[in-house]
Amino acid sequence: MRYNQLGNTGLFVSEICLGTMTFGAADGDFWGAIADVDQDAADRIVEKSLAAGVNFIDTADVYSFGDSERLLGQSLRNLGVKRTDVVIATKVYGQMGAGPNDRGASRGHIMDSVEASLERLQMDHIDLYQIHATDTVTPIDETLRALDDLVSRGLVRYAGVSNWQAWKIAKALGVSERKGYARFESLQAYYSIAGRDLERDIVPLLNEEKMGLMVWSPLAGGLLSGKYGPGAPGNGEGRRATFDFPPVDKDRAWECVAAMREIAAEHDASVAEVALAYILSKPFVTSVIIGAKRVEQLEENLKAVKLKLDADDLARLDAVSALPPEYPGWMLERQSAARRPQPFEPKA
Repeated sequence: MRYNQLGNTGLFVSEICLGTMTFGAADGDFWGAIADVDQDAADRIVEKSLAAGVNFIDTADVYSFGDSERLLGQSLRNLGVKRTDVVIATKVYGQMGAGPNDRGASRGHIMDSVEASLERLQMDHIDLYQIHATDTVTPIDETLRALDDLVSRGLVRYAGVSNWQAWKIAKALGVSERKGYARFESLQAYYSIAGRDLERDIVPLLNEEKMGLMVWSPLAGGLLSGKYGPGAPGNGEGRRATFDFPPVDKDRAWECVAAMREIAAEHDASVAEVALAYILSKPFVTSVIIGAKRVEQLEENLKAVKLKLDADDLARLDAVSALPPEYPGWMLERQSAARRPQPFEPKA
């Protein structure tokens, strides 16, 4: 297990982050299609993750309406885990009550939510507190001031963001610098071999501003596990069969899966391991979030950290998953060619 610097901070987190969206009781609502992990199962999953070297765990208040945070906090207590041995990330934004102010990134909702999350987690601080989505109503300044206050009070150590546009992240960083607020140190975003859209605008921003990247759904909701598409050995059962998210161009995805099947056979690995190893190979990726309902599923995905794809493997995967040209990218490529370093040509 490697440990990477989180953004421009002195904090190091494991390249694999345990995602706990599966923690909670299954029922008939939205989370019933995702969560089905009780306390005993949560304890086993957390224990196995820590034993493998994982020190980074991600949750959110909205996951099973607080049950994910509650189960995670209790697991750490049950296992006797020292608080300093784990980096805990959670998120705020989602609907947590019936009132009009029980959601969003307003100062009021953030202040109410952080106290509730700390109580459920049984902790006195959150290492990484993330705004879970774009709030089209609340001014960015209000959100950033609230987060800065939480950092000043010691309730939160670092701030992050999830599912934001590049321009809005850039604006937030500018506001934070101008006003001396704690800035966003990380982005949590969807990225997979079948969905490399992040590379167009967001990855250059992250590199320029030294922000960390936490990847959610690196298997595209299980679509890249090898259980789906042409040549799949099984019948495609699983979460993706009942919850078709995130949206993916299936034709392009099946081309990726076909290439990964060949590479997996060459390395005596699974398709899922190859899909995860590909994302882990990207230098701009800080940590890849993996979730599980069973310890066996977790163990399978953890194998990806030991799979080293060679240059030929990565080139094949890059080629089959390449993004189609899009403006202004193709124009920037054309116009910037003359500004690249030129070879020295001595005069005759």
